[in-house]
Amino acid sequence: MGWVHPETDAPDWEVAQVRRLARRLGYRLLWPAETSHIPLADQVREWHADALLLPSTEHVDILTLHAVMMIADVETTQPRMSFARWAVRPEIDRRGSR
Repeated sequence: MGWVHPETDAPDWEVAQVRRLARRLGYRLLWPAETSHIPLADQVREWHADALLLPSTEHVDILTLHAVMMIADVETTQPRMSFARWAVRPEIDRRGSR
């Protein structure tokens, strides 16, 4: 899933960068509606996205970045970085078995 903050200075350039990264990494790119009021992490979850591709982490706030990393990888174009989704500990029942 691609995301470019709607108030960015160069949206066409940043969309092109995200598309190029998706092509290089082999992702089929989907874009959420710019006018959606649904939180970005919920949209990533709803679409079962493997990754969120961004121009940079400056396009989301830290809480959104954390929420997305609970469910998907995050890839950025500038700087080129990969953030793997957080590992989830297996549930432990009351008796301590897994």
